[in-house]
Amino acid sequence: MGTLRHILRRLLTMVPVLLVVSVLTFLIGRLTPGDPIEAQFARDHTPEQIAAIRASYGLDLPWWQQYLKWVRELFTAGGGMSIAQHRPVFEILWPNFVNTLILTAAGVLVCAMFGVLIGVLAGIGHRRPLDRLTMLLVQVGGNLSVYWFGLVLIWIFSLRLGWLPTSGMYSRNGGGLGDLLAHLVLPGVSAGLISMLVLARFTRLGIIQESSSDHVRTFTSQGVPRRILLGKHIGRNILPAVVNIIGLEIGTLITGVFFVEHVFNWPGIGTQLVNAVLGKDYALIQGGVVLVALCYLVVNLLTDIAVDALNPRLRR
Repeated sequence: MGTLRHILRRLLTMVPVLLVVSVLTFLIGRLTPGDPIEAQFARDHTPEQIAAIRASYGLDLPWWQQYLKWVRELFTAGGGMSIAQHRPVFEILWPNFVNTLILTAAGVLVCAMFGVLIGVLAGIGHRRPLDRLTMLLVQVGGNLSVYWFGLVLIWIFSLRLGWLPTSGMYSRNGGGLGDLLAHLVLPGVSAGLISMLVLARFTRLGIIQESSSDHVRTFTSQGVPRRILLGKHIGRNILPAVVNIIGLEIGTLITGVFFVEHVFNWPGIGTQLVNAVLGKDYALIQGGVVLVALCYLVVNLLTDIAVDALNPRLRR
């Protein structure tokens, strides 16, 4: 019952957050200069026709009525109609959003696998050459630009070595799972780089702190093997913190892979939103931002549930 109550409380707190996100997104779109209807239809339509098109999108209504109309269309009309593409917003966004989730999943995999591995190796070898070398790489890597790092990966592994494709999601003659994975390696590593370094640092710190705790010292003095200490006692105690960091980094990755999508020409939601901003496609921008915000909140909720399950004391 405690867990269910906690989940319901978190679900309720998501409502005002989404409300604020929707209002801010709507206002920012309306306050930026430019007229999307003029931009799309001024060349081959008369002023009367443009006025009729503006009315068909509800853009002649007062702002508060436009907002309410958009909120209603979020639930009943697929997020409204795109001004530039003349299709329901979610019909346009959904395939790109799935592509973004695929790229995010690759980044999370890189983050979780290598972040934990690097952190464990550095933590076990605390103050040894491997620890110092690892922390130096983490320090240097943390200051790298994802944009620059992606271009370096393309130059090395695609242009110089020819091992992996430079961009896109599928080859022109490909389309299978193997082709997708080949295209996913470089953008996945780029997307997961910063999160991997953050996780490595937290994992290392957790191992160092747990290794110096009283109960671990007691077990060590009793001759408990190092691998059992690491797996059963230290690993179990730092696991909730590691899961929490991974969950937070998933949210960061979802909202931060846009640069990676641009570098690797990945057909994700970031590319769609950039085009929508350039064309002032109000409905597409608003629908995309709300979709990303909702995904971010859901990931945070699932992370909280996982951390609570691993350590129920945090709920009290």
